[in-house]
Amino acid sequence: MLAEADRRRGLIVMLVDTFLMWGGFFMVIPLISIHYVDGLGWAAGAIGLVLAVRQLTQQGLTVIGGALADRLGARGLIAAGMLIRALSFGGMAVATTYPLLMLSALLAALGGALFDSPSSATIAALTRREDRSRYFALLGVVRGLGMSLGPLAGAALLRLDFALVALAASACFLLAFGVTLLFLPPVRVATERGDLMSGTVLALRDRRFMMFNILLMGYWFMWVQLTISLPLEARALAGTADAVSWLYTLNAVMSIVLQYPVMQLAERWLRPMPILMLGMAVMALGLGGVALAGNIVALLACVALFSLGALLAAPGQQTVAADLANPAALGSYFGVSALALALGGGIGNYAGGVLYGFARDAGVPALPWFICLVVGISSVSGLALLDRRLTRRMAHAVDTAASS
Repeated sequence: MLAEADRRRGLIVMLVDTFLMWGGFFMVIPLISIHYVDGLGWAAGAIGLVLAVRQLTQQGLTVIGGALADRLGARGLIAAGMLIRALSFGGMAVATTYPLLMLSALLAALGGALFDSPSSATIAALTRREDRSRYFALLGVVRGLGMSLGPLAGAALLRLDFALVALAASACFLLAFGVTLLFLPPVRVATERGDLMSGTVLALRDRRFMMFNILLMGYWFMWVQLTISLPLEARALAGTADAVSWLYTLNAVMSIVLQYPVMQLAERWLRPMPILMLGMAVMALGLGGVALAGNIVALLACVALFSLGALLAAPGQQTVAADLANPAALGSYFGVSALALALGGGIGNYAGGVLYGFARDAGVPALPWFICLVVGISSVSGLALLDRRLTRRMAHAVDTAASS
């Protein structure tokens, strides 16, 4: 067991890593669609496919990353993933052909697969149940800072050269690699060690956990619109690529200012699952409202509503996932949980690009946003049914214990 000082240091390292990861990621990924679609004239659907393949590959391989974390520990895997991600973004600096861009995206996916679930498992292992929601809220503030500064730096560098954007993002992950290797303590993310895939099998057989992740696909479908359809819509309405940084700055400022107090207020009245459902419903309404946005100001209002929902949904889904995960195999559970992002986010990225292009060509610009609304509300309805079942099961268990 880690000493208290080591536990606190580990949590600080994860905050630093999170800032660098999100700052570097959002420095370059949202501008890929702007650079290749608007700048070079490539098809929006083709870029959506690149983003979808990265998403699907990363989260698909994250199952292996989680299983390895249970066996080998998290620190080495996180550091290796950061280094590979740095190399992949460096590759994007010279990606002037579609195959090279796709190869860079696949390399980025491999890096992410190595640090994604080990990072989540590390946080779950280092936090205590009673302070987990507050730490995830603080993590949201740090992510907001990264999402704010990353796109601003990216938009400024894009005026000079997209290659500089990619190299700066690469530097962020190189720095995170060094911080992780030097300062993150050796964290055990599994209380038991079986075969390599035994924890994964345990998670896959956990019906409650799997149903939650299936329904969570709707959250990720909506969330990834920040990297594909919303930037394209902002660029179209404002007539300038700078509008992408406005969108992310608004989202990030709300996260920085409101994340912690909003979650504190919500926790006074609601459990984590209802907080997640409320957040997803508000996100869906924000995306649905884009169909009525005729100018950049109206779009930013919709993004503000979307971001308000995300302030509740992001910590909510992390807390619920951590609470449902079996401590015997945290890495494997979070690896399996990443499949929700793989499928929901992958479909969301591809559909976002294809539907955006199709809707513009067919003269029905409201179509993508209506679909986002339907997906979000459908997922919330499913989560409400799951929560009702879990609550009944818990009440029955309490009654049984009391009778005994």
